[in-house]
Amino acid sequence: MSVTMAQALNQALRDAMTADEKVLVFGEDVGTLGGVFRITDGLTRDFGEDRCFDTPLAEAGIMGFAIGLAMEGFRPVVEMQFDAFGYPAFEQVVSHVAKMRNRTRGSVSLPMVIRVPYAGGIGGVEHHCDSSEGYYAHTPGLKVVAPATPADAYSLLREAIAEDDPVVFMEPKVSYWAKEEVELPVQREPFGTAAVRRQGSDVTLVTYGPQLKTCLQAAEAAADLGYDVEVVDLRTIVPFDDAGVVESVRRTGRCVVVSEAQGFAGVAAEVAARVQERCFHSLAAPVLRVTGFDIPFPPPKLEHTQLPSVDRVLDAIERLQWDDQPDLTHAGPTAGAATTGGAR
Repeated sequence: MSVTMAQALNQALRDAMTADEKVLVFGEDVGTLGGVFRITDGLTRDFGEDRCFDTPLAEAGIMGFAIGLAMEGFRPVVEMQFDAFGYPAFEQVVSHVAKMRNRTRGSVSLPMVIRVPYAGGIGGVEHHCDSSEGYYAHTPGLKVVAPATPADAYSLLREAIAEDDPVVFMEPKVSYWAKEEVELPVQREPFGTAAVRRQGSDVTLVTYGPQLKTCLQAAEAAADLGYDVEVVDLRTIVPFDDAGVVESVRRTGRCVVVSEAQGFAGVAAEVAARVQERCFHSLAAPVLRVTGFDIPFPPPKLEHTQLPSVDRVLDAIERLQWDDQPDLTHAGPTAGAATTGGAR
């Protein structure tokens, strides 16, 4: 049947709550309203106000409450409503959620999920369209999940809720209404396993979350230009599937990493570094990145200038030294003369 990501997430929560009475869902407007994106629609009605309930607009308090519940054996699933709304709770996440197992020498685990609707594409303003996965990925002790399809959204959320360690579950808002033909329940590959969404032999596009659609569209457009493009969906940022990404890049010899977040010191930078370290002798060109720009998220009418696009991905593919000539995009002013005898 045709299922949207929103429906898949809702069903995953329902099935997890049915299977385990210790699973609790709470956050801002997740109860009677069903969440601003209706991901929790009907859960309070069907499971009662003691299993799915609203909280005050106090993210640090929400997170602290979830920590206490997890320490007592519950499996809380909390929603941050919008990505940037999670920042007031960030100290709780970094200082306690991520460190509790290490702090107690393994005697106390925190089986909790932090759901974070993130990224742009919906015409929202700056604090509704952040991509903060880099903060969480840089924090030891957290698993960071970024599904791109309805089937993965269901499967990975069920796995996240069953985890005995904390999981930050990044939900691409623009994909909530994306549909896929899938029968629920469904179980896909576990955490730490990337998926090849399109096979190719010339170049690997590595991406996750909301940019999978862009990469698949770019791969189809690149085929018209003579490039056979492989698309790898990370699915989970932490744990990272080094083996899967490396296998693809060593086979194609070229790699472009596509991420909606800002490029500097972001997830795309880490992926590019890992590929460069592990695939150097297999690469025919430097690893390139297509990311958001290093600016605050722009207003809705300028959103399209910030997000990676098919054209930007194609531009990166065409810079991958297909004619054995170096890419001089970032070279100094005399590099062209030294390389081409003065021709610019």
